Amino acid sequence: MGYLGRRIGKSQDTATDSGSGGGGGLLDLFTNGYFQRQGNIYNAPGLAPAQGLTATGGVISDYIDGSDVYRAHIFTSSGTFDVTAPGNFGDTVDFLVVGGGGGSGGMNGDYHGAGGGGGGLLHYKTGVTCPVATHPITIGSGGVGGTNGGTRGSLGGTTTFALSGTPTTSPGGGGGGAFSAGPADGGAGASGGGARYGGAAGPRDGSSGHPGGLDIVSPPDNGWGNVGGPGNPGAGGGSGAGGGGGAGGAGAVGGGDGTPGVGGAGGIGARYFIAGPLNNGIGESGPNPGRYFGGGGAGGHRDPNGAGASGGAGGGGDSAGGPPNNRVGEAGQFATGGGGGAPTAYSPNVLGANGGSGIVVVRYQIGQLTATAKATGGAISYYDGKTIHVFTSSGTFTVTDASLTSADFLVVGGGASGGGAAAWSSTDGGGGGAGGYRSSFPEGPGGPSPTSESAIPLSPGPYSVTVGAGGAGSRSNYTNGTPSIFSSITSQGGGGGGSPGGGNPSGINGGSGGGAGDTPFGSGVGGTGNRVVGTTTPAPNQGYPGAAAGNSPIYGGGGAGGAGGAGTAGSPTAGGPGGAGKANSVTGVSITYAGGGGGAAEGATVGSGGSGIGGDGSSDASQGGSGKMSTGSGGGGGSCNDSSSSGNGGSGIVIIAYPS
Repeated sequence: MGYLGRRIGKSQDTATDSGSGGGGGLLDLFTNGYFQRQGNIYNAPGLAPAQGLTATGGVISDYIDGSDVYRAHIFTSSGTFDVTAPGNFGDTVDFLVVGGGGGSGGMNGDYHGAGGGGGGLLHYKTGVTCPVATHPITIGSGGVGGTNGGTRGSLGGTTTFALSGTPTTSPGGGGGGAFSAGPADGGAGASGGGARYGGAAGPRDGSSGHPGGLDIVSPPDNGWGNVGGPGNPGAGGGSGAGGGGGAGGAGAVGGGDGTPGVGGAGGIGARYFIAGPLNNGIGESGPNPGRYFGGGGAGGHRDPNGAGASGGAGGGGDSAGGPPNNRVGEAGQFATGGGGGAPTAYSPNVLGANGGSGIVVVRYQIGQLTATAKATGGAISYYDGKTIHVFTSSGTFTVTDASLTSADFLVVGGGASGGGAAAWSSTDGGGGGAGGYRSSFPEGPGGPSPTSESAIPLSPGPYSVTVGAGGAGSRSNYTNGTPSIFSSITSQGGGGGGSPGGGNPSGINGGSGGGAGDTPFGSGVGGTGNRVVGTTTPAPNQGYPGAAAGNSPIYGGGGAGGAGGAGTAGSPTAGGPGGAGKANSVTGVSITYAGGGGGAAEGATVGSGGSGIGGDGSSDASQGGSGKMSTGSGGGGGSCNDSSSSGNGGSGIVIIAYPS
C-alpha cells in the first residue's frame, strides 16, 4: 500500500495571498508524501490519467491500495462534499461516518472518577451511488465531561452524511456515569458509557459489535456499537468504574473494592483503511494497515498514586494516574469518536474529560498504477522520475529487482527530550538535541555542515530499517533520542537537555548536542554534536552542538543543536532558541528536519524550537513543547514549577529513493 499525498487548501494556481483563509497548496510530508499542486497527480511514471469523480470538500488525500489509486476527502469539521462531474471509474463512493465520543463523568472529593464515555457509532459503506450534487456533512462534537461534584458526562454529537438527500447518521457515544450528583449508570449512546461502582453499563444504539478485521461493511441500520462496562459491584468507594464501550468491544468492568480498585479499560474501536495508510493525527494506528476509530474511554479509580487504565484503540482516552498529571483523564482523540477518560480521586475541582469529535471520510477510485516499484517497504510514492519509500516506523526495505543497484537516502535519528528541572528553585532545563541528519540528496539551506554523502549500493534482498524513537520528557531528567539505521548508515539520536532536577545541568552529546540547564549553583555546558549518543565517540557529520546557559538563577536554559546550526545560549531574559534544522525536497515538498529544542526560562521568554519544528522551552507551569514527529527534532526544556516537565523529542525518519 503506497501513499501519494494530501493537499490542504486551494491548489497553488488558484490560491491568493490575501490571508483570507483560502490557503495555497499547503502540504505535510508525513501524511502527504506526494501531491502535484494542480490536483493532477498523474505526471508521475506508471500512473494512468486521472479519471475519477470531480469533487471538492474536506482535506484531500491520495494513496495507492494494491494497483488502484484512490482519492479520499477527509472531513473533521462540517462542510459539503460537492461532486461536479462523474468519472470513468464510475459514480460510486465508499464512506465512513463516525459520531462524537461521549464525555467521562465528573468526580466528587476523594471518590474515584466515573466511567469513560463510549466511542461514537461507526457506519462504513461501499459502492454507494454518488450523483453530481452537493452533499452536506455535519460533524458531531465530542461530549462534554461531567462537572466537579459528580455529574454524568454528556452524549457525543451526531455526525451525518446526507448523500443524495438520504442521510447516513451516526449518533454520539454515551456519557460516563458519575459518583454523586449524576446517575451512577452509564449513559446510552452509539456505544454505551461506563458506570461507577454499583451502576449499570450504558446500553448501545449499534446493531452489534464490530467483529474485528479490516474494512468490514457495517450493518445497514444502526452500524457498530457496544455496551459500556459496569462498575464493580462492591459497595466501597474504592471500587473501580467501568470503561466506555467501543465500536469493536465492550467496556471492561471496574476493579474490585478498596483502594486501589483500578478502573476498567475502554472498549476497542474498529479498523478501516479508507483514509489511507499515513494519516497523521487522524485515527490511531495499529499493528496492521488501517486506522482505529470509535474507541471507548477508560474508567477511573480511587488510588491517588495508582496507574490509570487504557482507553480503547480508536481514540479512547486513558483514565488518570497519580501525580504529576494532576489526576486528569485524557480527552478522546480528535476526529476519532473516542470516549473521554475518567479523572481519579483526591483531586478537587477536576472535571471529566471530553470525548473526541467525529469524522466523515469519502473515497473513490481515480486511477490505476501500471508501473511497479523495484523494492518493497514503507509508504511508496512517485515524484520527479523517482520511486520514494518513506519509513516513519521501523520495517524492512527489500530489493526485488536486480536492476536496482544503488539508492539515495535520508536518515534522521530520534530527537532527545529537553532537560527536566524538578522543583529546584530558579532552575531551567536545556533544550533536547535533534537527531543526527545524514543524506545523499541535494541539501536545502542550513549551512555547510553536515555534508551530502554518496548513494548507498544495493543488491537483491532485505535491508533492515530502524526508525529512532524520540526521547520522553520528564519532570527531573532527560531521555536521549535513539539512532535511525539503514544499511551502513547510522544517524545518531539527539543528546538530552541539561537537567538540573537530575543533578546534571550539562547537555548530552549526540547527533546534535543538548542545551545546558541553569541552576543557582552554576550551569552546565552544551552537549557536542557528531557523537555516538551519550558518549564522546566521534560519529560522521550530522549535527551541531548545544549552547550554554547562564550562571545565575535569572538565566534561561541553553538551546540545543540542530542539523542546520548550533543552539543559542540562554540570557538573563530568555531561554536560548534551538538550532535550525535542514530542508529536503525529495518528495516534491520542501520539508525541514532535525530542529533543536529551546531552553526553558522560568517567568521569562522561553527559547523557541529550531525552524518551528523543535519544541519550545517551558515557562512557569507550562510544559516544554515536543519536537515534531517524524522529523527527529528535539523537545523543549522544562522549568522548575511543580507542574512543568520537559518536552518529548520527535521520532526520526528514513527515506529511500531511486529512479523509477
